[in-house]
Amino acid sequence: MASLPSLFVTHGAPDLPLRAGPTQDFLRSLLQTMPRPKAILAISAHWLTAQPTVSAAEQPKTIYDFGGFSQALYELNYPAPGSPKLAEQVISRLTEAGFSTRVDCDRGFDHGVWTPLLLAAPKATIPVVQLSLQPHETPLYHYQLGKALAPLRDEGVLIFASGAATHNLGAFDGNYDAPPPAWAVAFDDWLAEAITQAGRSSTNAANDIQALLDYRQHAPYAAKNHPSEEHLLPLFVALGAGGPGKQIHHGFTYGAFSMAAYQFN
Repeated sequence: MASLPSLFVTHGAPDLPLRAGPTQDFLRSLLQTMPRPKAILAISAHWLTAQPTVSAAEQPKTIYDFGGFSQALYELNYPAPGSPKLAEQVISRLTEAGFSTRVDCDRGFDHGVWTPLLLAAPKATIPVVQLSLQPHETPLYHYQLGKALAPLRDEGVLIFASGAATHNLGAFDGNYDAPPPAWAVAFDDWLAEAITQAGRSSTNAANDIQALLDYRQHAPYAAKNHPSEEHLLPLFVALGAGGPGKQIHHGFTYGAFSMAAYQFN
């Protein structure tokens, strides 16, 4: 089968599946634009460990790792199967690349995984395996993690990185449709342009990727949009696993929360 892309999606607030709007419409159509994956490898900003850890549960549970939302959200369930076989493949790829890995046979799906997949793959029939992030490591480290995973794309595995293009919880606006502040728009625009530049065939491609990896030195209001880095780190896994990138969705919710998504072919 044709090689699948790697994806970075912004999962937004946990109530994403209960809302209606352009992001929900985008996610519902997302997998319709590509061959059906044999399996999904999800990298979520909500599973953080000291070293790369791979989920190997056969029937992962739905984790409600949040509070303060309507009861309807806690009644949602994402019963997709796991795939111990894919977990073994992921561990093998990472070990060959020099990463020291672990396996977790009990890990379920956190909301960074199931809230977007409930919209993108609602039948929950595609096996899903999850890979953790290392928040003490750099964007370059996660880019290299993605590089090690890239061959899985040729085996029918969709690399599905889930985080946030901007993530300052202190700027959360209770109004879902509140306009975004200028500092969030500036960072969001820079990120889109930097990914587009890195994807262009040119002698400066390596420099453009380096600018992305060094985003905290180059992007406007980088630290304000990401006081901590864990929600942007999935992007670098997708970047490393894929080829040229392009923005495939754009928008804001709750004021400062960009809902941008990117595809790397």
